[in-house]
Amino acid sequence: MTLDQATIDRLAATPVPPQRLLIGGAWQDGSGAPMPVLSPIDGSRLTTLATASAADVARACADARAAFEDGRWSARPPAERKKVLHRLADLIDRHALELAVLGVRDNGTEISMALKAEPGSAAGTFRYYAEAIDKIHGEIAPTQANVLALVHREPIGVVGAIVPWNFPLMIGAWKIAPALAMGNSVVLKPAETASLTLLRLAELALEAGVPPGVFNVVTGPGAITGEALALSPDVDVLVFTGSGATGRRLLEYSARSNLKRCYLELGGKSPNIVFADAPDIAAAAKAAAMAIFRNAGQVCVAGSRLLVEASIHDAFIDALTRATTQMSVGNPLQLTSQIGAINSLTQLEANLRFVTDATAEGGELVTGGNRILADTGGYYMDPAIVTGVAPHHRLFRNEVFGPVLAVTPFSTEQEALHLANATDYGLAAGVWTGNLGRAHRMLRGIRAGVVHVNTYGGADITVPLSGTRQSGNGADKSLHALDKYTDLKTGWIQL
Repeated sequence: MTLDQATIDRLAATPVPPQRLLIGGAWQDGSGAPMPVLSPIDGSRLTTLATASAADVARACADARAAFEDGRWSARPPAERKKVLHRLADLIDRHALELAVLGVRDNGTEISMALKAEPGSAAGTFRYYAEAIDKIHGEIAPTQANVLALVHREPIGVVGAIVPWNFPLMIGAWKIAPALAMGNSVVLKPAETASLTLLRLAELALEAGVPPGVFNVVTGPGAITGEALALSPDVDVLVFTGSGATGRRLLEYSARSNLKRCYLELGGKSPNIVFADAPDIAAAAKAAAMAIFRNAGQVCVAGSRLLVEASIHDAFIDALTRATTQMSVGNPLQLTSQIGAINSLTQLEANLRFVTDATAEGGELVTGGNRILADTGGYYMDPAIVTGVAPHHRLFRNEVFGPVLAVTPFSTEQEALHLANATDYGLAAGVWTGNLGRAHRMLRGIRAGVVHVNTYGGADITVPLSGTRQSGNGADKSLHALDKYTDLKTGWIQL
């Protein structure tokens, strides 16, 4: 799709009506006081979100359970579910620019990235799992004579999904599409600061033919709405992307309720490792800047720790600084902006504290690290590069989720591997080298769910995204994600 600034501006001027909850196929007001939605672009009030109380969530979960039990979706032939999800993908494509602009107004992602990463990715995800529906089936196991052993895959029931604010439509689709494809019902709880595109997705799902009660959306604070969803005895599986602190609470809620399965994609502090024998140092420097600063650093797999071989450290930092300072920070609805807004004032202030702490601990601020464009009323930050970050520093250990890069030198391959793994996280990593043997050694030795070699980012729906250690468990994307949304049942038949 060719982006046109005039069309973007027209869509951005469209008023957003007060939002409601989708429960049992009907749009309803929440029991709690409506929450204001502030745009990170200029701090203006976009609209309001409904606040779902615990009673509202219980009603949504009960409706999802009833929809599952009566088979209006779970018992539909695979070919019929497939047609509905394809229609939904087509509707997402038809409304792609509208969805992208709405999402940018809500969470601040730069429009050129948002169009591809949000509706573009979501449509592809629904098509991928639609095509998987009639190709995933059970087994006949080899067993003893006079016995027929059947292994059935069955939908689990009700899936509770809690998704973050950085890429709500993309990450939401990673969870909603496979859950629906396998015949489950879904109750979705978006982030308070990025709910609008997922509420619009719910409208499109009804239009596509997803039956009432099969896909429900409840909005509200995590401490009220999210907690009620996680404690619900009607929820069989809980899937979540977000912070480690929230993930721990969800596990506690599972233990306190019905021992629902919890699949968590949590934080990351991903190393991006550059060896002196990297095939193209200039390209690696540009990629390193994009790896941390795209979407203002608000990416779970962001290459937030740059490990650089000491012999090229200074030259690489010079190239990296040039690449960074050439990136334009500004209104994310403008096509000229390469870095958009920070999602909220709270997140911006947290980012700035990381920079202050890093310099206090002995790091050197090479560039950036300040709030900029404050006169717009929006939340913008000059991308920060901090060198001399030691393994005991807070910036080395803790996820920022903002445009702040920690740089640490190393001298040997063994030291690079040790530094890469010197964190509680294990989500992603990058390695830049021209040595094939080293690439394989690092790929094997780094403890992370995704390891990029001579690139950073770009993995598509065909491969899993899964964390290790405190980055979570279970896989989003690929056919492996379907395991989260199905039960295995053995049929043992005496012949």
